[in-house]
Amino acid sequence: MKISILLPYKENFSRDNAGAVSVFINGVNKKSIYKSTKVYGNTVYKNILSKNYVNIPFSKKIFQSSSKIYVNNFIKLEKKRKSDILEIHNRPSYLKFFSYFKKKIVFYFHNDPLSMSGSTSVSERLFILNFCHKIIFNSEWTKKRFFKDINKFYYNSEKIEIIHQSTSFEKIQFDKKEKIITFVGKLNKSKGYDLFGEAVLNILNEFKDWKCIVFGDEPREKIIFNHERLINKGYQSNESILKFLKKSSIAVACSRWDEPFGRSSLEASSRGCAVIISNKGGLPETVTDGIILKKLSSSEIYKEIKKLILNKNKLKNLQFNSYKNFYLTNDFTSKLIDNYRKKLFLNSKFYQNKIRILHITNFNIRHNGRLFYNTGRRINNGFIKLGHTVQTFSDRDIISQDRKITDIYGSNSLNNRLFEIVGNFNPHLIVLGHADQISNYTLEQIRKFYPSIKFCQWFLDRMDNKNWKNNKLRFLSKIESLDASFCTTHPSSLGNLKSKKIFFIPNPVDQTFENMKIYKNKVYKYDLFFAISHGVHRGILRKGKIDKRESFILKLMNGNNQIKFNIFGMKNNQPVWAEEFKNELSKSKMALNLSQGNPLKFYSSDRLAQLIGNGILTFVDVRTQLNKLFSKKEVVFYKNNNDLINKIIKFKNSDKLRNKIAYQGMKKYHTKMNSEKIAHFIVNKTLNINTKLNFFWENK
Repeated sequence: MKISILLPYKENFSRDNAGAVSVFINGVNKKSIYKSTKVYGNTVYKNILSKNYVNIPFSKKIFQSSSKIYVNNFIKLEKKRKSDILEIHNRPSYLKFFSYFKKKIVFYFHNDPLSMSGSTSVSERLFILNFCHKIIFNSEWTKKRFFKDINKFYYNSEKIEIIHQSTSFEKIQFDKKEKIITFVGKLNKSKGYDLFGEAVLNILNEFKDWKCIVFGDEPREKIIFNHERLINKGYQSNESILKFLKKSSIAVACSRWDEPFGRSSLEASSRGCAVIISNKGGLPETVTDGIILKKLSSSEIYKEIKKLILNKNKLKNLQFNSYKNFYLTNDFTSKLIDNYRKKLFLNSKFYQNKIRILHITNFNIRHNGRLFYNTGRRINNGFIKLGHTVQTFSDRDIISQDRKITDIYGSNSLNNRLFEIVGNFNPHLIVLGHADQISNYTLEQIRKFYPSIKFCQWFLDRMDNKNWKNNKLRFLSKIESLDASFCTTHPSSLGNLKSKKIFFIPNPVDQTFENMKIYKNKVYKYDLFFAISHGVHRGILRKGKIDKRESFILKLMNGNNQIKFNIFGMKNNQPVWAEEFKNELSKSKMALNLSQGNPLKFYSSDRLAQLIGNGILTFVDVRTQLNKLFSKKEVVFYKNNNDLINKIIKFKNSDKLRNKIAYQGMKKYHTKMNSEKIAHFIVNKTLNINTKLNFFWENK
């Protein structure tokens, strides 16, 4: 893998004058497994940090942006090198020059995004979010600043990562620590040098055996403290400072401004110093064990230093714990960086045995329990029984409550809510069930920012190229945005759809829903149960509407007075739902499963699961080919109306045989096609795992 790193213009990559960014990059590059990395910059000094550095030819031109010239010169070099990943550090304004690049671009923020040209506005930061493949923040504080006024959806995106700066790690001899207090950084008020100076002068006057060493300068702001034991060594190389910190006892970083991270306290901690810091920006993230000032003042700094000097045990414990618990080593950080590089390069996905699933379907909350026994809940139960963490999202209920004049269909609100849920829940798998109002654009955006998420849909409605063509169009509308699709119409009935992403699933049963064992009843009021509706959401009969199945039932009833029918959804008998449905079903010896339209291979409404799953002998049209899933010892198949009448009469009076078939059918359904099996099938096929595991209904 070829990696190119672009430094900020004017960032010095020399050993004697290296900036914080250069020190960090050089440190982790030495530990990286990717040795073909090149660092590009514009350094005029000699004694370059490493051999993998390439100096960009540069000459200023009047009336032209130096940044633009610098970046364009880099692009010329990059076109020849053709790297796999381009990492740009700390200059968001550079990104616009790469807008046509078809490379994987990573951007590193080392400063407050809201103070940098190219990332101050929300629109600029949204551009960065959309454009970059990865955005690295050097602290949680920097990340929070970037996401100010931006939708939470993006906050936990897989594009986003916090990788703190790091340093080398060496063995420390604590018995060689000297009575030295250090301050490293710009000697100005922003860094709190004025507060530190006042405090340390009092310390030096009070404790004659201690001294203070200061590393840094500030030509623009003169803050001078004079004391024979306060030594200002000026600007020193990072290597020199690290060596000195090994013998220093106390280090202070008391910035007034919000430090994006804070390298001086990081390095002091790594060398076993007792570190005192202000609670500003990302400074608290630089240490594991340190003293965080409750109040930023010279008197507070003085008080904390004095406590450490007087309490030798506290000083030693803080030094030891600071060193022992230090983890931000170059080894540690380089592994984090190499890990994201590997994922970007290989487009690697991950799978865990137990995953987070976001299940989007109509859970019918607004119907107050009338439609509780629905297939969405059955599949949801299956996911939970498998041990997955499941977040439900009832799309139709949200649409119903969020409609307004500016969003008549409620779809804008629905899709915006989905973005927020993904940002909070960060699922591994998103499952759609008839979620028509979730747009392909929404799915594409989610995939863009959370590329590891897999997507699938399940679809229960009948589909064909005639009367139910619209259902087929609904099913196919999202298929290119999904990793797998599942339907209760066998894919062979859908026409020439050459896609391995389409799988048949039976309507699942669930032991908490289908739990009656009707074959055990001793008394029955009716012989045959049959129920239809004029729309589950409507709930009642619609005037003037005729279901074609009614003529079949009327013909069945005509002249067959010896059969007692329990019929709902026709002849002015309103449909039955929920517990009322189960109660009426339990009054009959047998039930008829009859779906709308001409029979299609394996298709049935979820009524099939409700009937067979509750242990009632069920009659099914043989043209459905469901006899490939159930034998004649489990379900009774009929050829036509007359055949059905004869079999109803036969099994009406054959209690023992009828109950045996009902039991065997129920046992088969609950064993082979339960909600857990269906959910397992959906997860396996979508995530492409356990490919050798066969399910009962496959290849039938």
